[in-house]
Formats: sequence, C-alpha cells, structure tokens
Amino acid sequence: MTSTPILWEPSEARQQNSRMVEFIDAINQRYNLCLPRQYAPLWEWSVNEPALFWEAVWDFFGVIGDKGERRLIHPKSMFGAQFFPDAKLNFAENLLTHADERPALIAWNENGQAQTLNRADLLTQAQQLAGWLRLNGVGPGDRVGAYLPNIPETVVAFLATTSLGAIFSSCSMDFGADGVTSRLGQITPTILITADGYRYAGRDISRQDTVADIMARIPSVRAVLTVPYLHKNAAPIAGGCLWQDALTTEPITDFYPCAFNDPLVILFSSGTTGAPKCIVHNVGGVLLQHLKELGLHTDLHANESIFYFTTCGWMMWNWLVSSLALQATPVLFEGDPTHPSPAVLWDMADACSVTVFGASAKYVDTLRKASIAPRHTHQLKMLRTICSTGSPLLADSFKYVYSNIKADVQLASISGGTDIVSCFVLGNPLDKVRLGEIQCRGLGMTVDVYDDAGQPLRNAPGEFVCTTPFPSMPVMFWDDEDGTKYYNAYFSRFQNVWAHGDWATLTAHGSLVIHGRSDATLNPSGVRIGTAEIYRPVEAFDEIAEALAVGQEWQDDQRVILFVRLAVETVLDDILRERLRTAIRQSASPRHVPAKIIAVADMPRTRSGKISEIAVRDIIHNRSIKNLEALTNPETLDYFKNLSELQG
Repeated sequence: MTSTPILWEPSEARQQNSRMVEFIDAINQRYNLCLPRQYAPLWEWSVNEPALFWEAVWDFFGVIGDKGERRLIHPKSMFGAQFFPDAKLNFAENLLTHADERPALIAWNENGQAQTLNRADLLTQAQQLAGWLRLNGVGPGDRVGAYLPNIPETVVAFLATTSLGAIFSSCSMDFGADGVTSRLGQITPTILITADGYRYAGRDISRQDTVADIMARIPSVRAVLTVPYLHKNAAPIAGGCLWQDALTTEPITDFYPCAFNDPLVILFSSGTTGAPKCIVHNVGGVLLQHLKELGLHTDLHANESIFYFTTCGWMMWNWLVSSLALQATPVLFEGDPTHPSPAVLWDMADACSVTVFGASAKYVDTLRKASIAPRHTHQLKMLRTICSTGSPLLADSFKYVYSNIKADVQLASISGGTDIVSCFVLGNPLDKVRLGEIQCRGLGMTVDVYDDAGQPLRNAPGEFVCTTPFPSMPVMFWDDEDGTKYYNAYFSRFQNVWAHGDWATLTAHGSLVIHGRSDATLNPSGVRIGTAEIYRPVEAFDEIAEALAVGQEWQDDQRVILFVRLAVETVLDDILRERLRTAIRQSASPRHVPAKIIAVADMPRTRSGKISEIAVRDIIHNRSIKNLEALTNPETLDYFKNLSELQG
C-alpha cells in the first residue's frame, strides 16, 4: 500500500499530557521496563505479556474489587481462556464511585431540552431501583429486559440491575413487537422496564399497545415498570408500577460480589441472516476493556464530557455509559440527530462542552453531503476527539472532518462490535491520523490479517483476525450449552483464531483499512474485493446520496452490481454511469467496475443504521430473508425484486 497523506499529528504537549504516556511511565516503573513513550512498543509488550498488561490496567484505573491469585488460565487457547478466574467485583459499583455533586449524566433531546443528574443522585436512584427489583424477586443471574429511549432512567436501570448481579439486556424503542420478542423472548426476562413511548423527528410515538403485545408474547415477565417519558401523567402499562413509585422503595446499598466471568449484559446480533444471536458478556472483561479504550485510547479524563449518538440497542451505548467509571460525564441524546436541523448535535456539543464526540460513519457522510460546516457555526472549544464507527469511514469523510468540523482534532475511526462489546482497532493520542486509515490495533488485542491459508498478510486485503485471548470475549451464546454456536461463529474459519468477518488491510506502519464485511465481499473472477473500495469513489459524487454493491451470480462467475440512491433532481443516465465507472477504475481497479449500475429509491438498513448488503444480495437471488425485523425499513427490499436489468 502506498503512503497515505497525514491529516493530523498530536502536539508534543498533547502526547506528554495523555493518559497513554502516564500509563507507559507507570508500567515502566512497576515492571522495571524501559519502554519509550511511543505506541508501537507498548502494543508489542501488551500482546506479549497479556497477564501483566491486564493487571496493570486494573491497577492503573483503580478497579474496585479483589483480583484474586491468578491472572490468566489457558492463555494459548482462545476458546476457553479465562482472565482473573478468582476475582470478585461489581460492575455498577465501579461506575457509581465518587457520589458527589458533579454531573453524572446530561440528557439532551431534539428539542434542545437538557436534564442533568449528579453522581450522588445517580447512586441514590440506582440503589432505590435495586430495592424494587429485589422486592420483585430479581437476584444474581436473573434477566431484566429494557425497552426504553436513551434517557437517564435507562442508565439507572442498567446500574440497578447489575448491582444485584443480575443480567441486563435492552432493545431500542424503534423496534416493533416482533423485534423485541425475537430478542428478549429468547432470554426469558423476569422484569420488563419500558416507557410509554419515544419522540423522533418531532413526532410522539406511543408504545403502550406494543408493550402489551410484548407482554402477551413473553410469559416469563412477572412485572413491568413504566417510565412516563412522553406524558408525565401516563398510567402504568399492563397494570405494572410507575418509575417514580418504584423509587420510593427501601434502597439496596450493598453490591453483589460477582466473579470476573459472571454474565453482565446480553447483546444481540443484527439478525439479518436468522434469529438474532444472544451474546452474553462478562462483568470484568467489559469493565477492563472499556477503561482501556476510554481512558488510554480515547484519552478521556475525569470531569470531561463524552457523547456518542446511539440507541440503547447498540453496543456503543454500553461503551458510553462505562465512562462513568472514569468520573467523566456521558451525554445522552434521544431523538433524530438532524431534527429540527442538522445543527442539533453541535448545539449540544457546545452547550455541554463535549470533549469526545462520537457518531456513525453514515452520520458524518450525511453532514458532508449536506455541506454542513460546524467549524464555521459553532465554537467546539473543548472538542478534542471525534470517533466514528458502524461502518468504514470513507476517505472523503476524513477530509470533511478536518476541513469542516475542526482542524485540530484526533479523528478516531474505531471498529469492533457487538460480539466483543468493545473495539479491536481504534485511535490513540500518540500517533498520526492518516487519510482513510484506522490508527492502530487495540492494546492487548493481537489483531492480524490472514490470507485464505491462514498466513499473515501485509499491505494486502484479507480476513481480519485476532490470534490470542482478550478479556471481553463472550462468556457464551444464550441457549448454547456445549458452545457449538459460539465456536462456529468465530473459530471455525481458522483453528484457535478469532475470525471477525471483516475484510481488511494491515499496513506496514500498523494502521488498518477495513473494506467491509467478508461475508459481503465481492468475488468477480475469483478475486475477492471489498465493497468499501467501490463506495469510496462513488460517494464522492455530488449526484450520489449513497451506494450499495453486491455480487450477482452470473454465467458460472460473479459480476458486480452497483445500486445507487440519487441526490435530489439527479438522473442516472449513461453519461453519469460512465463517469462512475471511470472513477471506480481509476481509484480501485478494473475488477471493481460494476457490470450494472441501477438507481433505487432507498436502501435497506439494520437497526444500527448499516446498509444491509446481505439482504439485497439474497433478494436479487430470490432467497428468503430470514429476519425482516432486523431491518428498520424492510419495505425497501421491494425496490430490488425482479429487476429486468439483472436478467441480461
């Protein structure tokens, strides 16, 4: 891979004042090392000495709990390895420390209304709700389901549940009854915490009938707790209890001592290829990974505010909430991020003095295409880091951030996922940001790229893998007693190696480019290519709002089909098609050039906002879609059915 332009480089002062440098100094002193204040040597040490590294993370961030005697067992086996097998700790206790008057949560919505909850009140409410949960029979290992907007009550519910050693699992309120029951119904929750509805794009959307339907379909639920979000005088749903009444319960002030590998949360895969997988994550691994990522890689300090645009059904919500353990202030946003104008999140960033701002790559691209320039309309004085995830961040979006949002900012394109409720690759405050590249592999994460024979690749695309254990590996999949589903999901591709399902390139200087999902990788004439290599030049066109590329089986081979959603008042004619093909050929290669370019009115998306290439691929091959509830707009699949253009 040729050298790419450098867009940003941290100042000497920023590097030396970072928590990463502080951590390097601490481990040098602790272990009598001489690591330079640079990222690459630290990463090498972290993956070569995992037991020492993760113990150092525990102590550096002052985790509350007992580490026990052992640090890591079965270190040579990913499937079955365990970190801190003798440890005892409680996740909620580590987030609820320093219960004082400083702001714990700032809640914002599309109307610009803000609510602040301080750390003392957050602790009090979590303890009161824990009392109500215990009164209703919730104990260690029980599941509490949440169907809530992104509001402080959801954070309180999470902390109250986990303080008891129970397991929390949430779904976003834009899911219908089928989507919720296909997820929560699998894990048989005893309690459902919900709201009367949510607000989006200026509309109040009631969920009372939906909750009644969910209750009828999940018989394990013994009690329902209602947050009156839309209407303060809302009645409890299904004869349950109102939130404010639950908070009058005698508080539970102790924290259940969990084992490091006890279940904490259950997250769900998107479910685009079948019923959503119920992925069980552990107490200690999630805490250590998030402390490492937020504290070291994101360089988040106490009393700073951090924002990520997310719903409660996406793993980034868990990541955001964990910043409480660093005594930072998560900023929650509920609603449409472009309503009443695209400036709403930037208004919030100024008002809340946001230090770390996170959103999806799609959101950044939407701003770029709309020519929104917060750099010229907002102060953004405290903004130090911008994070992007959800899909590959296009090179043009990198340029857009530096030219239209802020020039002196670390742009951290990050990638991991629901599978590990954390990141494999992300940013760090010591290194440069290069155009279109993710800065680094995460500390303690032995990330590599393999060819089909399982051999490491450099500067060439291949399978994204991780070759040694890490503490946030799932505990298990729910209802997978012998671990077969878990093993097949990650370890069947390469023996004893986690294959993540991404198609990526690892550069000589340690940065990464992710080209897309490997199960959506194109394979014309037997040559595998990533869809992001097509999107990059195509979405640079003002005429193209967004694009979707799939491979169509054709005449004993595969041909590339490119679907485009056009900008307003744009026509897809032969001249535009040829311009697109020329740009793809020049930016990527002749193999990337699509055989057909077809305009459609819209694209199907998963609940986390990703365009579903797999659903479109299945539709054009007349295959059934196994779980339409995984899509937020399944009706768009009709645009791809029985297209005459694909018949010749």
